[in-house]
Amino acid sequence: MLQTHDKGRHFPIAILSTPGGDYLAKTVDQQLRYLFHEGGQPSPDTFIRKCENFRFQNGEGKGVLYDSIRGTDLYIFCDPGNYGVTYERHGVISPMSPDEHFMDLKRLLGAAKNMSQRTTVVMPLLYESRQHKMKGRESLDCALALQEIVSLGVETVMTIDAHNSHVMNAIPMHGMENLHATYQLILAFLERTKGKVNISPDDLLVCSPDLGGMERARYFAEHFRVHLSGFYKVRDLTRVVNGKNPIIEHKFLGSDVKGKNILVVDDMLASGGSLLEVCRELKGLGAKDIYLSVSYALFSGGFEEYEQAFKEGLFTCLFGTNATYVPDALADNEWFVEVDVTNFIATFIHTFNRDGSITKLLDSTSKINRLLGLSLPNR
Repeated sequence: MLQTHDKGRHFPIAILSTPGGDYLAKTVDQQLRYLFHEGGQPSPDTFIRKCENFRFQNGEGKGVLYDSIRGTDLYIFCDPGNYGVTYERHGVISPMSPDEHFMDLKRLLGAAKNMSQRTTVVMPLLYESRQHKMKGRESLDCALALQEIVSLGVETVMTIDAHNSHVMNAIPMHGMENLHATYQLILAFLERTKGKVNISPDDLLVCSPDLGGMERARYFAEHFRVHLSGFYKVRDLTRVVNGKNPIIEHKFLGSDVKGKNILVVDDMLASGGSLLEVCRELKGLGAKDIYLSVSYALFSGGFEEYEQAFKEGLFTCLFGTNATYVPDALADNEWFVEVDVTNFIATFIHTFNRDGSITKLLDSTSKINRLLGLSLPNR
């Protein structure tokens, strides 16, 4: 039974959504109403308040609210990665870019005019989070964006698996709740590989595709009680291609992988070329089946290369969450497992609305231990 917190402020929940976050908001709304029902609490037919991001044919736009949000606990959904939303500009149909999604968020904040008791932005895929640090004369757009939206009345930003959570230092006097989808990804992996993979050091190895992701992979490896390995990316420091030094080779750091199943863990798959190169290296070292687990399967260059790689036996399965847009053409592939995190987000809203502690949502260690039948102490 869901635990409630009677001492909470109990401001009525209201949900607004930009066009990009519409699907996510509707699914979370359904999960949230279920949580209220499970806890024996009354809930409206929907928490969603009607709004619109109207766009003129020259590309300009405005945010409009049709329902009242005064005195509510307001949650505004935005998915900057949703390239499935299109609009017409000067007679040309164009997919919305992350910048345009972010502008739609600011338009709704402008229309809301601080009428709510509290405003939280639900942005699982954090806007501009790939550029998480500066080298020389560069912009740090994620930090600037966070500062901008808190200046518009936002008290808290909820995200999932931020590329670098230290960006929260940009808004030290406001809340940034960086939740992790580790439990959901591990659960999906166990269900898919039941009877196929033995969770033991003799059969399973956890691997990070680069040194930057070692901490994330370590978390998986420690729970599975298996060995951790990783790759070191050797880059050509004399050239810059698409804003980065190109990778020359991947050097493997770890124990023998011959005959073992491999779980490669990363936070984000962009074009996906680097992950496939890791798969080739692991297969060359004698790996058995390779499973890929990412929070965000963006496939910015399309996923045809992955379809071919799967046919060649380069990898067995890819796990990715629905915290950002997943097109039907990707979800329908036999090699892709869509990991649902909408109940996770709904639980956050339900708990946060009642001023309950979200510590257990930020750290799923105890839940993962129970899932794996372990008795490790909680962290």
